[in-house]
Amino acid sequence: MTKHFERELEKIKKMILSLGAMVEDRVRLATLAIKELHAEHAETIIRSDHEIDEMEVEVEEECLKVMALHQPVAVDLRFLVVIIKINNDLERIADEAVNIARRVKTIAKFDEREAAFDYSEMAGKASKMLKMSLDALVNLDDDLAWQVVTLDDEVDRLQQEAYEQIKREMFASSDQLKYWINVFLISRHLERLADHATNIAEEVIYLIEGEIVRHEKP
Repeated sequence: MTKHFERELEKIKKMILSLGAMVEDRVRLATLAIKELHAEHAETIIRSDHEIDEMEVEVEEECLKVMALHQPVAVDLRFLVVIIKINNDLERIADEAVNIARRVKTIAKFDEREAAFDYSEMAGKASKMLKMSLDALVNLDDDLAWQVVTLDDEVDRLQQEAYEQIKREMFASSDQLKYWINVFLISRHLERLADHATNIAEEVIYLIEGEIVRHEKP
């Protein structure tokens, strides 16, 4: 491997970690927005989404350029393929943060703020999964990545619990369906966020172990 190629790979790694930090910040704001029904936090997420999109394109273009110029093989090729996939998942996570922000803005217009569903545990686990998956990438820690895969089941369980509880609220207050539908959809966005964090963890496992582990459990 030439020094120039090494520098290119290191540059890409720094770019993906920078994007990861940006996405983590959006998820943090989304979690606060859910907790406080804070329309300003929600608006900040929505307004800044273009920054994530632009960075995602830059990372992909850089990976493709390196692949075309250096024609990497084996571990180096696997690294670039994994980064392209993680890059896409990070952008999708940011999209889910935007979706959450839009739901929060809608919910905040209603008077029933005190009745909003408590998503603190679910949002906390989803945020933790994102952080763990990125830490696994930084440290090439497959054990940590497998922990993320395991946590996905817990988020799925919480999403189902949210559905059951909110469904009861819908029947009890059918005149506020729009409100409760938006409250419920937050759980869908959090569940999808956790799914994308799991995808990142699975790509880290593939990077380290060389095996595709989608649909498998530890």
